[in-house]
Amino acid sequence: MAESVLTVRNLHVRFRTGDGILHAVKGIDLDVNAGETVAIVGESGSGKSQTMMSVMGLLASNGWAEGSVKYRGEELVGLSPERLNRYRGSKLTMIFQEPMTSLDPLYRIGDQLALPLVTHGGLTKAQARQRAIELLELVRIPDPQRRIDSYPHEMSGGQRQRVMIAMALANNPDVLIADEPTTALDVTVQARILELLADLQKRLGMSIVFITHDLGIVRRFADRTYVMKRGEVVESGATREIFAAPKHPYTRMLIDAEPTGRKEPVPAGAPVVLEAKDVRVSFVLKSSLFGKPIHVLNAVDGVSLTVRAGETVGVVGESGSGKSTLGRAVLRLQPASGMVRFEDRNLMPLDRAGMRPLRRHLQLVFQDPFGSLSPRMTAGEIVTEGLLVHDPRISRRERDRRAAQAFEEVRLEPAWRNRFPHEFSGGQRQRIAIARAMILHPKLVVLDEPTSALDRSVQKEIVELLRDLQKAHGLAYVFISHDLAVVRALSDEIMVMKSGKVVERGSADAIFERPQEEYTRDLIAAAFLQEREKVAAGASLAS
Repeated sequence: MAESVLTVRNLHVRFRTGDGILHAVKGIDLDVNAGETVAIVGESGSGKSQTMMSVMGLLASNGWAEGSVKYRGEELVGLSPERLNRYRGSKLTMIFQEPMTSLDPLYRIGDQLALPLVTHGGLTKAQARQRAIELLELVRIPDPQRRIDSYPHEMSGGQRQRVMIAMALANNPDVLIADEPTTALDVTVQARILELLADLQKRLGMSIVFITHDLGIVRRFADRTYVMKRGEVVESGATREIFAAPKHPYTRMLIDAEPTGRKEPVPAGAPVVLEAKDVRVSFVLKSSLFGKPIHVLNAVDGVSLTVRAGETVGVVGESGSGKSTLGRAVLRLQPASGMVRFEDRNLMPLDRAGMRPLRRHLQLVFQDPFGSLSPRMTAGEIVTEGLLVHDPRISRRERDRRAAQAFEEVRLEPAWRNRFPHEFSGGQRQRIAIARAMILHPKLVVLDEPTSALDRSVQKEIVELLRDLQKAHGLAYVFISHDLAVVRALSDEIMVMKSGKVVERGSADAIFERPQEEYTRDLIAAAFLQEREKVAAGASLAS
């Protein structure tokens, strides 16, 4: 019989909220054996992340756990933080879903990687720095000797996630809890990270608890799977058996969920909302003693695009390709050169005050929702914050009514607007971020990985919602993503970026059916590996 490393029995997790007690996890049992991978899947809000946060003793201050969590026979529930720290960071480590909120913006990446190595591994500072460079190499960070001295804001979202993975692996843990560890990664890097984790697991004999909404990853990676819905385990067993013959209707729904359909064509004669020409963004990474640039990164290198009313331009590429920087540049949130025109206004000469009246028409949905939502404000206050700036005369009651309406549009309960961000799952927080942008009825929205934190079933709803909003209001979208299935379902035109340049562009059908560049073909092949597996799973189910 396999040795149990982690044993969970009758675990309950509750939170005190403004609406009463929220029962997030309802008496679940779970086992993790030595050397195996266990997946916990379910929609946003199902309780999968809170289950593992309680194991680590990392619940928010208004939450508490009851029941039993044993690591190799020792009870963890009720331990003081000092005693828990004997396990956290060494025996039990966790890769968090949102890396920007887990990395200190004031410290260099190398210093943050060195901390667990010095604290738990007993290494000297010099040894820890060398080990940190090795870890960055393991997770495929380019030029690790230089990037070790970077700050978190100088790295892309995917690169920050890889730093978090390196930090979690620093002390060769016994149990690695991975909470959506590949959410921010493009498909090719995702495949490499999964291969890396599998290799490390085999070499070190560690157990992995994989929390995810991506069932393609689960099918390839997990030995056993627990399916959670509304705080309860509705099905569990060997992963192969669950995919071949799911017993619960909810499990079958998760397996079948996928963004489908295609966007309607842009109406003939639709006006141009945004036109950008030869946009360039450069970062000086290293300067001489006298301030002369020595190493310059051309993050966006001469990119042009045009977006019409009702049109979606999808921007795809690997992490660090410059797609998010391009999105911020066209909104004048990032210093850039070139020309950017919104309707009949040239935005480049405008200062901050000149841009302010236009901001309600130019909205951005960020990649990292938790980092963009104030923890001191309720969700309703966050969603209506823009109304205070752009429609200051409307009453508080009217703002609250619009907040409730916005919550309904993004498939959230209106009553939840009185909760705080930490009381929502990652996917729910992303929907709040979308509601905040849409409540102002903008003309152009830059969506930077807006579905990256959402499970597939909710992605499907959000894709349909974005299509409906676009059709009703003639919205123009710049849709930035590494999820090519979602990009294809939403986009009219697609731009493929690599190293700051556009290497291929064309209609969505042309890019996916007749890609011209090898780089594009590699992206599509990596993305649709998962889709082929889902088709195979469906075939097994049908048989």
